[in-house]
Amino acid sequence: MKSKNKHASNDDKQYVSALQVAKHAGVSRSAVSRAFTPGASVSAKKREKIMEAAEALGYQVNDLARGLLARRSRLVGLVVTNPELGYRSHLVAALTKALIHRGSVPIVINTGRTEEELVAAQKTLFGYRAEATIILSGSPPSSFVDLARRNGQPLIVLGRSETGADDVNIDNEGAGREAARFFLADGTKKLGFAGALPGTPTTIEREYGFRLEAELHGATVLTGNGKNSDYAGGQEAAQQLFAVESDRPDAVFCANDLVAFGLIDYVRKHTKLSIPEDLSIVGFDDIPEASWDAYNLTTFQQDASTMAAHAVALLDRRQAEPDRPPAHERLNTRLILRGSARIPGSYKS
Repeated sequence: MKSKNKHASNDDKQYVSALQVAKHAGVSRSAVSRAFTPGASVSAKKREKIMEAAEALGYQVNDLARGLLARRSRLVGLVVTNPELGYRSHLVAALTKALIHRGSVPIVINTGRTEEELVAAQKTLFGYRAEATIILSGSPPSSFVDLARRNGQPLIVLGRSETGADDVNIDNEGAGREAARFFLADGTKKLGFAGALPGTPTTIEREYGFRLEAELHGATVLTGNGKNSDYAGGQEAAQQLFAVESDRPDAVFCANDLVAFGLIDYVRKHTKLSIPEDLSIVGFDDIPEASWDAYNLTTFQQDASTMAAHAVALLDRRQAEPDRPPAHERLNTRLILRGSARIPGSYKS
């Protein structure tokens, strides 16, 4: 007698099949398929028998196989670089929740930063024939966008714009202008902007609006840029902005909350400045850590759930009307006032 591999019981274990359910219920295989297909014809009595059998056996419909047969999957690719960082992590969480509620299966593709990582991410996403792609701000390169378009996928872009694609954006320029007005209302004329060298479209728009409004009212804007728009980048930007004590800003608008956290900690450790008495700081995103006592950050709020809801609504509209012109939605932000900035008595949001 041949000996069996000790792992055979695990390797040979199979999911319960529709055929097993059919045999258990005493019906045909096609009847099981119809029972689990919305709108398909099957008698109430037969459906009840099938459902009882499915429950007894622990049967679940194989949606992946069904999608392959229909040449259409319910997978929606979320393409993002560093999905664990800052606001991006909250947006990914909100998108996955909204897509699951929609009945889709979200698949998060972390593009990485090297060419090899990007190629592997592309193969993964398009190899599974995702029914749509949602691309988050700042990443990935345009090759992802081009490939999605060539594959005929609905494409939703968040935080940036691409030719021929639906997009959802924050009014970043308007927020930048409001940040400048907020500081100017306190009489501050020497301002700073803390950003990053690989500027994403959102960062570029925020700085543009901030600088435009400041210079319109005769204020100067100093710039500090870190390598990335994260905590370390905020410390690097602070080094540049506060290198010369006699030539430093009295208020700083940060590209995002992570940059603001890095800048605040640098100022506390390396300068004698008091926040907000000597230095006002405003961030962007209003991630949960912004309200922590350690930072108590005044910041612009962009709600991840709202962004996700708009993205899913655009996806639904695109699938219902494939030939309609691209939609471009702009969402407003709200300045959340906390203790990192002086609040001018004359300020009106």
